[in-house]
Amino acid sequence: MDAVRVALLREVLAGTEWLGATRRFAGVLRGSVVSHGGGLLLVGTPQHEPWHLAAHLVDEAAWSGTPQLAPTLVRHGAQPSDPAQLAVGLGRIEAARRGETLLVVSPDGPGAPLCERIHDARRAGATVLALGSGDRDLAALAHESLAVPDGSELDLDTVQHLVSAAAGENAVPSPRGRRRLRDLLSRLTDQLTAPPPPRW
Repeated sequence: MDAVRVALLREVLAGTEWLGATRRFAGVLRGSVVSHGGGLLLVGTPQHEPWHLAAHLVDEAAWSGTPQLAPTLVRHGAQPSDPAQLAVGLGRIEAARRGETLLVVSPDGPGAPLCERIHDARRAGATVLALGSGDRDLAALAHESLAVPDGSELDLDTVQHLVSAAAGENAVPSPRGRRRLRDLLSRLTDQLTAPPPPRW
């Protein structure tokens, strides 16, 4: 989903709780990776690996000048023969430490084995964020969560687009407390004229 479609989606959602909820969650995500500087780990479930969100966060990291937003995709079925960016297995969650952020995307609940690893990462000091079904076990482990239960107006893919776009927005206030129109236009021009970042 490109910036124009995200903007149109935001117009449609104006007045709903989704805009505020996704921006709040994205602000926690961005604040966590920027202030701690320890990197972002992104993991899904065995049935749902968040490739799409990973790609969007890589784009947003490049466009926003926030390299910390580019995640390490942690995969359940990673093999040593996979390309380096796809070969990170679940052992990486066990190695997570203070300063790192673990974003868990779980449409149906993560299951006990993954929950145990998430618990260990949190106990070691990692910040845990959860995006998905609203599973109670995962929500209890997360420092911040955003639930997208079945039957919601939006599906999880759409919410991931809104979160990744909001995470890439420049959240640094100007000296007067708000960015001026010229600053916004300058940033938009830079984004539209910049070459696309390299893909996976």
